[in-house]
Amino acid sequence: MPLERLDEPGLGLTGTTWTRVSSKLVWTELVSTIVIGVIVTAGCVLFAVLFGGFGGAAGTVWSCIAIVVALVALVTAVLTPRRVRAIGYALRDDDLVLRRGLMWQRFTAVPYGRMQLVDVNRGPLDRVLGLSELKFVTAAAATNVRIPGIPAADADELRDRLVELAESRRAGL
Repeated sequence: MPLERLDEPGLGLTGTTWTRVSSKLVWTELVSTIVIGVIVTAGCVLFAVLFGGFGGAAGTVWSCIAIVVALVALVTAVLTPRRVRAIGYALRDDDLVLRRGLMWQRFTAVPYGRMQLVDVNRGPLDRVLGLSELKFVTAAAATNVRIPGIPAADADELRDRLVELAESRRAGL
């Protein structure tokens, strides 16, 4: 979906300049999806063999579950590049807006004045690919805003800028 279609008048995002995350994030997401899919599918096949083989009732149920898990992992892997392209963020005057989602688009605005902590995380695969993830802690306990797939150097600069903006907004400047 082109970025222009995301600038819907009802959302107040008309004219917003979106920054996309790195395309290297696709590899991190694919590896995670494939590893989890293989492990869960193998576990279901193991249960099918242990509980009566493929001919028994329990074995048939576990075999069906294994097939469903494998199909879900496959569909998720196929949609991963498009899902990663849908992630973006924008720094506006008063807040940071994060967008994500293919079918159900989600827009999250985090006011600078409510940011208490901006955390930079780098997992093993992220370090190999030179990526980082920014996590935001706000006054709301249920806040789970994170921006994955930001190049490491950009993440450090963005963190510093957001901390500066948050401090100035909290101070009322």
